[in-house]
Amino acid sequence: MTNKLSPAHTHSPAHAPSRHIAVIGAGIAGMACARTLAQAGHTVTVFEKSRGAGGRMCTRSSEFGSFDHGAQYFTVRDKRFETALSINPELVRRWSANTVRILDEAGRVVASSLPPKEAHWVATPGMNALVRQWAQPLIADGQLHFETQVTRIQNDLLSPKRWQLQTEGPGATTSVHSGFDGVILAVPSVQAQALLLSSQIAKTLMGEISKVSVAPCWTLMLAFPQAAQPTLAYLGPQWNAARSTHHRIAWLARESSKPGRGPIERWTVQASPEWSERHLEDDAERVKAKLLKAFTEITGIRAEPPFAEVHRWRYAQTTKPLGKSHLWDAKLGIGACGDWCLGHRLEDGFVSGLELALAVL
Repeated sequence: MTNKLSPAHTHSPAHAPSRHIAVIGAGIAGMACARTLAQAGHTVTVFEKSRGAGGRMCTRSSEFGSFDHGAQYFTVRDKRFETALSINPELVRRWSANTVRILDEAGRVVASSLPPKEAHWVATPGMNALVRQWAQPLIADGQLHFETQVTRIQNDLLSPKRWQLQTEGPGATTSVHSGFDGVILAVPSVQAQALLLSSQIAKTLMGEISKVSVAPCWTLMLAFPQAAQPTLAYLGPQWNAARSTHHRIAWLARESSKPGRGPIERWTVQASPEWSERHLEDDAERVKAKLLKAFTEITGIRAEPPFAEVHRWRYAQTTKPLGKSHLWDAKLGIGACGDWCLGHRLEDGFVSGLELALAVL
């Protein structure tokens, strides 16, 4: 995205007054919404509880290289998403993964290769690169606040027709940000519902969001610095990605096979939704040991990884979406967006954020 609006995005009348909109969440949905509103001439302030933009389009750094420990890749079906990606083509590369489907607990494979039905794409040098690029204009304008969690939405004390946000920042410092004509919740459905409930507002939106179901996911990240491409042969299987029917693991990917990544052998392993749900509150070390055992069973890699970490996603994959692209109460000036509105794909998040912005306009 750039500071120029494409014709397809110009839906706001030229005489429409500028408004100040708060966007809570700097993932792909939040940034698609914020950038579209800002490009249309509105003032947008984004609040993100993490240290950087990206949401599930995130990248974990280590001394051995990076891991895409959230979304592994994305597909492109919507022309508007394709247009947005084409503006920064240097950040997007096709991932020609040799993908297989695991048949059983022992790692036997149904087919030696399963060409994807549609192209798989990744951002480079990590999945967070794309959203971070989109965030730059807002960061430059001082309108993106990291490590700032919104704890309550309430009527502005000085201007009751507007909104103010209570926030908590680094060191548990609390602040109040006021003067917002609208508030967009671009966070997981459970978090959006909880914020509306604690703020005692938008009961109709809360009812809609309560219909959504989202599954958790434990993610394991492994590095084997004794194996690096192209000087050494692959460690373990010759495939680069697999959808697994193992009772613990649903997906495995060799990070070093993705374009623009470092050569050291690294794997990202995602547990199945069912197993993650059962072990959601388990100790991280116990989860790591169990997933590492399953990884060994599937891949045959028995070497001890010098680097092994796990990350718990409480709200990872939508199992029951909202069924429409967004929620927007024009009278209240409160809306919500996210991939959970349409499904679980990254493109769903982009479309949700974009269409909510167009509804606001």
